Amino acid sequence: MKNILIVGPSRAGKTTLARKLNEELHCFAISLDKLTAVFAAAYPQLDIRLNWNRVQTAENLAPFLGHFLYLFSSASGTVQELNLCAHAVEGNRFVMEGGYFDFERISAVYGQYGAGELKDRFILIGLVQNGKTADEFVRDFRKYDTEDDWTYGLDENELREYVLRDLIPFQRTMTARLTEYGFTIYDTSTEREKVLDKIVEDIKQSDSFSYESRKG
Repeated sequence: MKNILIVGPSRAGKTTLARKLNEELHCFAISLDKLTAVFAAAYPQLDIRLNWNRVQTAENLAPFLGHFLYLFSSASGTVQELNLCAHAVEGNRFVMEGGYFDFERISAVYGQYGAGELKDRFILIGLVQNGKTADEFVRDFRKYDTEDDWTYGLDENELREYVLRDLIPFQRTMTARLTEYGFTIYDTSTEREKVLDKIVEDIKQSDSFSYESRKG
């Protein structure tokens, strides 16, 4: 089975879907937010930070992701004297989820390896919520936020301002960009759990889900 990328804005269901794929397909789940936090702590000079400047963080993170996605998905060839085949583990698959992706820059780095496009080697899943109103977004933030979420401490007016100024326009822009790069788009505005279950089944039924995976 191909590795999987799940991309989308806040509260679209990325982490929940990654957990489902971990449980049902035994993919190792990688949180891009956690990787971003690691870079922020270890290399503050790189300006890769959570809840700061989304565009700048995604741009600065892109070179790492371009190299990572190729090197951890390839089982053939040699890169800088590293025999990728010798380091490959059969059936070792991951799902990466997050929102800090600059695919133009990632693709430029990834393309240096002559590996084609991301859609050739990955299952690309885009989660969006274009069918929600501002009131519905605010309601769901209040319902699902925990103390670990940066929006947890916002008051009602601050949260609504964020939704109207940032989140709703970002949904539209992200939908267009993900479609451009070959993502299959799912809208989780309503019946989110049913949509996420459908995605898991769609992956199981896809050509990217190999016979060996089905046997396991």
